[in-house]
Amino acid sequence: MKISRFLLMLIGFYFLADLAADAQTIPKEELIFLTASWEGERFADGRPKIPDDVLQRAAKINIDDAWTALKNEGYNNQFEGGWKLVNNAIPVVGRALTAMYMPSRPDVEKSIKDRGNKQGRKGNTNAWPIDMLSKGDVYVADGFGKIDGGTLIGSTLGNSIFSKSGCGVVFNGAARDLAGLREIEGFNAFVRDFHPSFLQEMVLMGLNTPVRMGKAIVLPGDLVVGNEEGVLFIPAHLAEQVISIAEFVTMKDEFGFEMVKSGKYTTGQIDSQWTEEIKLHFLKWLEQHPELGKMTKAKLDEMMNRRTW
Repeated sequence: MKISRFLLMLIGFYFLADLAADAQTIPKEELIFLTASWEGERFADGRPKIPDDVLQRAAKINIDDAWTALKNEGYNNQFEGGWKLVNNAIPVVGRALTAMYMPSRPDVEKSIKDRGNKQGRKGNTNAWPIDMLSKGDVYVADGFGKIDGGTLIGSTLGNSIFSKSGCGVVFNGAARDLAGLREIEGFNAFVRDFHPSFLQEMVLMGLNTPVRMGKAIVLPGDLVVGNEEGVLFIPAHLAEQVISIAEFVTMKDEFGFEMVKSGKYTTGQIDSQWTEEIKLHFLKWLEQHPELGKMTKAKLDEMMNRRTW
């Protein structure tokens, strides 16, 4: 008996739809499509895997400089401020692992939890993203700004997050047990507020999906850079470029401060296109300050010509 092409297509459609329904995540192919500009290594789920050495460099940059570099590339919706922090002195830097929560609806929540149980997922849905974390991940969750009953973590889950990722969290929502979270050495959380309530009337509706954090868009794998000034979400494919520009601005500013203070050059000379004399002086000065990094003459010319800082 012959099976029509239409019937085969229909069977294939329902098979793929069933696979996609096995989790709250978007299909790997869709995530790769949305992050198509990234050409580097990826996690098994399709998330861009920014190298560890880039994460280490990102921890030292100035958010203002990185924001300017992004804006000059046309990325105007990558920063969000207005957070409360567990510890103002600890930056949060890593690759975004995202989650999207919505107000609970009994039938939907039951279906999601039943499916999760069959998949071997444990606990409430706010624990599921934590189970997926790996070293260098920042748990980024859109909890639709809920405070009372919107506490996505307390000290127990905070310890679990930090043990798995070595990083903190960014929540458009709340957290509880501030005193306990502060006892986790090296941990930080960016939240809208702290509240003593337990999580209620919220359900996970998206895992490793694009999310909105206030005025910012975040994709899985984005570089997250957060400090007391706010949080910047840098698209993975721009991470290296943005960090290089921010590093150069730091070098340039340190050099400029010293030169102007000593009277070697004027502010006008430092803030305009450099002469060959200033460029060579800068490169020699940089050799005496290895803590700021290295730079070739060709890279310096590229940065001066770019003028995106």
